[in-house]
Amino acid sequence: MTSPTSDTKPHIVLFQPDIPGNTGTIIRMAACLGLTVDIIEPAGFRFDDKSLKRSGMDYLERAVLRSHDDWDAFENWRQSEQRRLILLTTKAKRSYTDFDYRNGDCLIFGRESAGAPKFVHASADAELTIRMQETGRSFNIAISAAMVAGEVVRQLS
Repeated sequence: MTSPTSDTKPHIVLFQPDIPGNTGTIIRMAACLGLTVDIIEPAGFRFDDKSLKRSGMDYLERAVLRSHDDWDAFENWRQSEQRRLILLTTKAKRSYTDFDYRNGDCLIFGRESAGAPKFVHASADAELTIRMQETGRSFNIAISAAMVAGEVVRQLS
């Protein structure tokens, strides 16, 4: 294994995102917090999409983005960097607030339409959830990413 790069901040990872507006909002949030966004292709939209640009505004130019051609490319990069994979999922029991984050963690969020597939769950070092009322199905992915990123930044600052 190669040694990790000097980029030790946590990464927000989007697995094949479907909705450009959500992705743009996450990119904007990450740019404001100094976090990198990794996108695992294929995305359900083109990166010149108007909704992505509208929601990301001029922050798209300031953001640190990394694109991975597919899951295998992402996993090869992550493992070579020796980064933990932390999956946020409605299927987990452990709350995102009851976890000790580390610099370099990859916080992965599944597709808006389908969540994360079984092979992503199998690769995760930890699975966490955002607790909600029993009648709720899930949060919007941009809200979820912001909540978790806020906790990570709070813990690591």
